[in-house]
Amino acid sequence: MPKLVNPHGGGDLKPLLLEGAALESEKKKAAGLKQVKTSSRETGDIIMMGIGGFTPLDGFMTHADWQGVCDGYKMASGLFWPIPITLSTDEVTAKGISEGEEIALVNAESDEIMATMKVTEKYSIDKAHECMQVYKTTDMEHPGVKMVMEQGAVNLAGPIKVLSQGGFPEAYGDQFMTPAQTRAEFKKRGWSSVAAFQTRNPMHRSHEYLAKIAIETLDGVLIHSLLGKLKPGDIPADVRSNAIGTLIEKYFAPNTVIQAGYPLDMRYAGPREALLHALFRQNYGCSHQIVGRDHAGVGDYYGPFDAHTIFDEIPADALETDPLKIDWTFWCNKCDGMASMKTCPHEGDDRILLSGTKLRKALSEGGEVSDKFSRPEVLTILRAYYGSLKDDEKVEIKMSGHSAK
Repeated sequence: MPKLVNPHGGGDLKPLLLEGAALESEKKKAAGLKQVKTSSRETGDIIMMGIGGFTPLDGFMTHADWQGVCDGYKMASGLFWPIPITLSTDEVTAKGISEGEEIALVNAESDEIMATMKVTEKYSIDKAHECMQVYKTTDMEHPGVKMVMEQGAVNLAGPIKVLSQGGFPEAYGDQFMTPAQTRAEFKKRGWSSVAAFQTRNPMHRSHEYLAKIAIETLDGVLIHSLLGKLKPGDIPADVRSNAIGTLIEKYFAPNTVIQAGYPLDMRYAGPREALLHALFRQNYGCSHQIVGRDHAGVGDYYGPFDAHTIFDEIPADALETDPLKIDWTFWCNKCDGMASMKTCPHEGDDRILLSGTKLRKALSEGGEVSDKFSRPEVLTILRAYYGSLKDDEKVEIKMSGHSAK
């Protein structure tokens, strides 16, 4: 039987989603509790705790946890954690809640009760400090900074009981897999070494190349797509899933790739988010995470390979999931194939540098896209999507940061 990496923290998976009679009983109780609305980001965090993706968390972080994570990558218990997982509300709502009281957490967008929570602490934070530590900027143009600066003035800490998966299984079917399900699938296939490939875009030729590099040395790859909220102009999850599924069917050997999705919003925290991705991929059973150029970045807030070097700055035993660091990749006309900075001696016009932003920009403007950039079957799906958009649904794609180079 193949041996997979342990869940984070060294114990068993810790899903907080109730089932059966316990779920029905908690739902009835929740209906009579005071309510706190949760943002899209917080709702995604609740679902991840529910399915065990944030093992071994039992709820939202305390002030000591928040401080420790911001300043030293670890919670008050000493557990490694790279980004605060916190819940906020406004001062008026917080004033009406007592420490020790149970409350209901309600998705602000759907009004669905997502969880109950026993409030153990109410506290305020220095939002600018969190932004500088996690995002390396306080610029409100940064989408992650904007999320933090606009959240409520008071944080609530405490353990939660999760009541819902937020409709993700119904919306995405078999593509929405819990950590227990991916682990079971890896074992069924006889895989023990598995690389996670993080994506919020359809896969172009460079992404395909990264996945195939991993397949050459490992048992398989989990193409793990973000199913939560993206930036305006990004491609919806259903279109992305269709494009990736077609690519797998046409261009990957059988039994080498699994496509699945997870319910978080992007934080765009660059290097710190690369660590969070590796942490929860460990819970999903992945021994490695592919880390390419500008992982989880936005604009030019981070260096193109800051997400590589951050893994060298954390304690060696912080994570069992190792980074699979891969240099800038591109199509080289002289090599007549995909290559990287480590393998290709050519320069300048011989190289076609690929990025998801460049691909979206070309397609959104009806431009030509070379088959050296993306597979024709994928382009057919993406052109159909962009062709279906009404004028008021179109978003101008701006080239900035590393994607513009």
